[in-house]
Amino acid sequence: MTTTHLPTDFDDPQALARWRDAYLAVRQRGERQREAAHAMRVCEAQAVAAFVGVHAVRLRPDFMNLIAQLPRLGPVLTLTRNEAAVHEKEGRFERVSEEDQVGLVLGSAIDLRVFHRVWGFAFAVREPAADGERKSLQFFDTRGQAVFKVYLRPRSDHAAYDALATEWAVPQRSARLNLAPAAPAEDRPSDDAVDVTGLRAAWDAMNDVHDFFPLLRRFQLARTQALRLAGPDYAIRVERDSIGTVLRQAARDALPIMVFVGNPGMIQIHTGPVQKIHTVGSWLNVLDDDFNLHLQTALVDSVWVVKKPTREGIVTSVELFDKAGENIALLFGARKPGTPELPGWRSLAGSLPPESEEARA
Repeated sequence: MTTTHLPTDFDDPQALARWRDAYLAVRQRGERQREAAHAMRVCEAQAVAAFVGVHAVRLRPDFMNLIAQLPRLGPVLTLTRNEAAVHEKEGRFERVSEEDQVGLVLGSAIDLRVFHRVWGFAFAVREPAADGERKSLQFFDTRGQAVFKVYLRPRSDHAAYDALATEWAVPQRSARLNLAPAAPAEDRPSDDAVDVTGLRAAWDAMNDVHDFFPLLRRFQLARTQALRLAGPDYAIRVERDSIGTVLRQAARDALPIMVFVGNPGMIQIHTGPVQKIHTVGSWLNVLDDDFNLHLQTALVDSVWVVKKPTREGIVTSVELFDKAGENIALLFGARKPGTPELPGWRSLAGSLPPESEEARA
């Protein structure tokens, strides 16, 4: 496949027009925006920025104040993804706030944790579609990687979207983006340099699931390293196809669950039942009316059942990781803060078979 870079002189209209034509030719072959950008060897934000003044509008990077305007849109579809999982949720933006520099979007359907300090760019995008025009708001981190997207639906307030795109537009129409380089990998101690006794004591002392992140920082551990060293009382590596078992059994038993999918800039959460579980090739899908999950199981390297002490008792999660140790998804039993976890969820998670040494090899 022939690949083309954005022209060196981004301000050359003819060169940029040729690049757009090449990109659109890739899209017309059925590639989505993300895959088309990769095929053209640019980040996704660059692919969108190339169409500023055509079908994209660059927006002011005042991100939380912009998010606070989104209740105006009415019912929408929100999308958060990483390399292995796509999480789509239908609903309305309701309560928007900020706590300790983390944005919170809380409501009956849309539930988000917004790590906007790593965000860099926002666009309003209007693309031709089979049914007319597809309108979205798209947010990218400082490296140009997509962190969050909001798509309008037929019942959305399209006039409010048009007004928002006008109110928040940046006057400049340049395709240039000042992209930050990827952050260097963090140094981690080797296993034999970790105070495992201290780690397990700190794990025992947790009072809330949110205490886990300070624990990782205190011991300078990657998440999978902490799980490996915690020992079987608190973390057990289970068979990689366990995620299918979890989703199908939760659907069969009408067991409400929580599904977290995120990236460095956003975490999106579904709370409730799952119903329609389908496998297509290596993709495991939840295809419910208001919630879709698409999981590329070929990229799942390890699955762990993790137990964290809280004031309300043990809280159990099923955690998926890729080969680099990056988190793909987290699943919990549905629960509100201050309440014990569902016995049915604890039983389901506890029934998952440990991964054998042969399977791990």
